[in-house]
Amino acid sequence: MLEEARKAAQASLTGIGLVLLASVGFSARGVLVKLAYPYGVDAVTLMTLRMMFSLPFFVVMAAVAKRRAEPLTRSDWHVVLGLGFIGYYLSSYLSFLGLLYIPAALERLLLYLTPTLVVLISALFFKQRVRRHHAIALAVTYGGIVLVMGDSLVLAADPHALIAGSMLAITSALTYSAYLIGSGIIIPRIGSARFTAYASGTACLIVIAQFFLVRDLATLDLPLPVYVYGAMMAIICTVLPTWLMAEGMRRIGTNQASIVSSIGPVSTIVLAALVLNEAITVVQVAGAALVLTGVWLVGRKREPEPYAATAPSADVAKETR
Repeated sequence: MLEEARKAAQASLTGIGLVLLASVGFSARGVLVKLAYPYGVDAVTLMTLRMMFSLPFFVVMAAVAKRRAEPLTRSDWHVVLGLGFIGYYLSSYLSFLGLLYIPAALERLLLYLTPTLVVLISALFFKQRVRRHHAIALAVTYGGIVLVMGDSLVLAADPHALIAGSMLAITSALTYSAYLIGSGIIIPRIGSARFTAYASGTACLIVIAQFFLVRDLATLDLPLPVYVYGAMMAIICTVLPTWLMAEGMRRIGTNQASIVSSIGPVSTIVLAALVLNEAITVVQVAGAALVLTGVWLVGRKREPEPYAATAPSADVAKETR
């Protein structure tokens, strides 16, 4: 009995550590994007580099997941391709565009609206009841966003750019919320590993195709640091943390993992301050605390929710974009 308890405690600690590492890796993406932009690279090209480096890993993941699995039906393929476009391509593209105008810490915080947006979409379109703790979470989360946005507008050199970038980030969170709800329906049928590999691989191919349609090869004549940042975004901020998060969730469960992963915005704020010299104000910290509190309230397990029972954690959802 004691040995079993010791192993369970060790597995829990290992799971927490894996989720923390994944969250820190995910949180570095916005900082790396900000580091790459001064070299003159645009959002489409930078996304292409990230996807080109990520694609081989997703191909291997798909090959492994396909073993002993039932073939996908035509309708399954349509759903997977559609969700891959909405969740991994469109939301990622909007996020990259938003980082042209707003600080990395603010962009990361706005992406954390995803869990509350899932609640709102489910209530509006699927008639799911908004429970008391959801209503409190919504009020707390959006109160924090208003606080952070107000402080950012006061400090911003160009308020119009900040508003535009914030709207892009919020739209990114909204599109990924739709992806989360859709993925919760198909994942039980085809498996999370195969779905992630196929949806992510679809997004990679769409981004690469977009690049060749709107850019020429000469655009890839970029300084070496841009390629380094692209590779880091693929490995450190996408592939590796996705695997770490999955392993962590396997050990401690989705709900606990979503709470532990709330370290993400804090990690981004610290990294952005250290690497990008972004300012940290007391108001921003207070607003971030409110947002994280709201996310934690949404993540608390009260009763099974159709959209939460099978969907990936909100942190994975945001960071693999």
